[in-house]
Amino acid sequence: MFNWLTGTLVGKYIFVFLASMIPVMELRGAIPIGVGLGLPLLPTILVCILGNLVPVPFIVIFIRRIFLWLRTKAGWLDRAVSRLEAKAYSKKDLIYKYEVLGLFILVAVPLPGTGAWTGALVAAFFDIRLKNAFPAIFAGVVTAGAIIGLLTGGVVALL
Repeated sequence: MFNWLTGTLVGKYIFVFLASMIPVMELRGAIPIGVGLGLPLLPTILVCILGNLVPVPFIVIFIRRIFLWLRTKAGWLDRAVSRLEAKAYSKKDLIYKYEVLGLFILVAVPLPGTGAWTGALVAAFFDIRLKNAFPAIFAGVVTAGAIIGLLTGGVVALL
């Protein structure tokens, strides 16, 4: 499947678009993968930003209901949901202190445990409405994309 998908230019872009939607990896992993596949840096960054943003509205709007449903299905799902909730609540000081700016910072800093998924989870758990959360998450994703793009471009230039 990987070879089939990455065998064409369009397939490579589809691959990095989908990879940027994956939690934890997001665009932080998808941009270097795209460049590694031979895609030009700027279009790869743009495709990854779009892909990273696709899940955000769904997470903000539906994640609490999904978590309630998952808790009823199995003990290990309940434990997994509890870990995700704890991760979101661990960011409460940043959110309470800086509100939407804190959400932007949380998403923009390209470190483990940050990103669009975490930002959307935090927005959902702290009842930040999508119309307020999305611009902050969008700006954070664009900033993170620029940072990762600069880092990736610098490493590629060194090679």
